[in-house]
Amino acid sequence: MKFARRVFFVAGIFGVLLLAPWFFLESTWNERFPPPITHPEFFYGFTCTVFAWQLVYLLISVDPARYRPMMLLATLAKASFGVSMFVLLGLGRVPPSLAVGASIDLVFAALFIYAYVAIGNTYDR
Repeated sequence: MKFARRVFFVAGIFGVLLLAPWFFLESTWNERFPPPITHPEFFYGFTCTVFAWQLVYLLISVDPARYRPMMLLATLAKASFGVSMFVLLGLGRVPPSLAVGASIDLVFAALFIYAYVAIGNTYDR
C-alpha cells in the first residue's frame, strides 16, 4: 500500500509541477515549436485534461485500495501518451526530445500496474 501511495503521489506532483507552467507558455511554444498554435482550444484542452489527471493521481495516492479500479485508467492515460509518442517518433513526425517524456510516462505506467497488482494481492475484499 505504501508503494502505491508513493508512486501515485510522485506522479501527481511531478505532473502538476511540469504542467502548471503550460497555462502561461503558449507564446513560448509558438516560438520554440513552429508552426504557431492555430487552435488554442486544442492546446488548452489538452493541458487542462492532462492536468486534471494529475489531480486524479493525487486522489488515488490518498487511498489506493479504494481507488484501485482507477489505477487501470491511470495506466491507460500514461501508456497512451508514451506509446503514441514512440510511434510518432518512429514515423519521423515528432522530435527525438519527446522520447524523454514518453519514457517517463511508460515507466509510470509500469509502476501503476505494479501497484495495482500489489494491492490486489494484499487487499481483503
